[in-house]
Amino acid sequence: MMAPAATELGFELRVLAEAPDVSAVPAVSHAVVGDYTDYAQLLDFAKDVDVLTFDHEHVPGEHLRALLAEGINVQPGPDALLHAQDKLVMRAAVDRLGLPNPRWAAVSSVADLVDFGKAAGWPVVLKTPRGGYDGKGVRIIDDAAAAAEAADWFTGPPLLAEEKVPFTRELSALIARTPGGRSAAWPVVHSIQVDGVCDEVIAPAQDLDPETAAAASAAALRIADELGVTGVMAAELFETPGRGVGFLFNELAMRPHNSGHWTMDGSVTGQFEQHLRAVLDLPLGSTGVLGGVVVMKNFLGGENPDLFKGTRAAMAAVPAAKVHNYGKSVRPGRKIGHVNVVGAEVLDLPSVRSSAELAAAIIRDGREPNEEKA
Repeated sequence: MMAPAATELGFELRVLAEAPDVSAVPAVSHAVVGDYTDYAQLLDFAKDVDVLTFDHEHVPGEHLRALLAEGINVQPGPDALLHAQDKLVMRAAVDRLGLPNPRWAAVSSVADLVDFGKAAGWPVVLKTPRGGYDGKGVRIIDDAAAAAEAADWFTGPPLLAEEKVPFTRELSALIARTPGGRSAAWPVVHSIQVDGVCDEVIAPAQDLDPETAAAASAAALRIADELGVTGVMAAELFETPGRGVGFLFNELAMRPHNSGHWTMDGSVTGQFEQHLRAVLDLPLGSTGVLGGVVVMKNFLGGENPDLFKGTRAAMAAVPAAKVHNYGKSVRPGRKIGHVNVVGAEVLDLPSVRSSAELAAAIIRDGREPNEEKA
């Protein structure tokens, strides 16, 4: 999804792809198949580019530091990226900066987890600090007995234990920052999760206290400045009315993020174009919203393998929907695309949500919901 923006800006986008059949390969004119965990392959790819950036946070930090030593322009840098790679490091940074954090602790044993549960109150959330996403690497611990059942998780470095925050909804504050320190923020959005996976985003978040919205954007911008983040960053937040400034930090992502896909059609500057502008230290684009409200709806793999048929039907049924297929093979539960629908007025939100849901359902199922199976 970064490729069209690169073409429009006059840049050549090159991709280090993990396999020849991944969806990024046909999207660019220059793709190299290689393993980003192999330093020699990573260096060979990186030595001929102006800037190296990412679409996930899993590149080993020691590799990135070695690339910096070779004079390669890495954005964001490994010291910043570490805070998106390691949740314990992120929690400590949020505390250090005096920003709103849930209660948390590093735990190395069942006994540590039980002690934290007694202090913070049950239930608590147990997380693997590295590698988890979309609900993976997360376990709810209801009491001391459940903590004992999680003994098999304590086989390596410390884990992260957090209070189970009583939040009203999940928010996301999306920003972009250049190496020179210029920054821009999109409106705070409402991110709706289903089974630990982002399902829908409403932009801007409706009925959000203006002071909370301003504080959330300011906190995201501050943490980006303090950590030296470059490119797009999403601060995932819990809304907690009546507690502090009204939100707590959940996680950070230092890349274009699912909660920002609405910007592709709903903002003057989409997050993929802005990421390119930012990592290349170019002037940032306007983050104004094109309309009163925007809804992004993901569609996951289902029974329908023929996405073209579903996409054609969705276009016919919902002409206002902008469809973004990811070019991935269909697998049940796998995110394979999203649709965006822009409403002229905030009052249009119910119909905009219905339109986005309908378009996504048609693509997923290959038919309109009220159609009989053939």
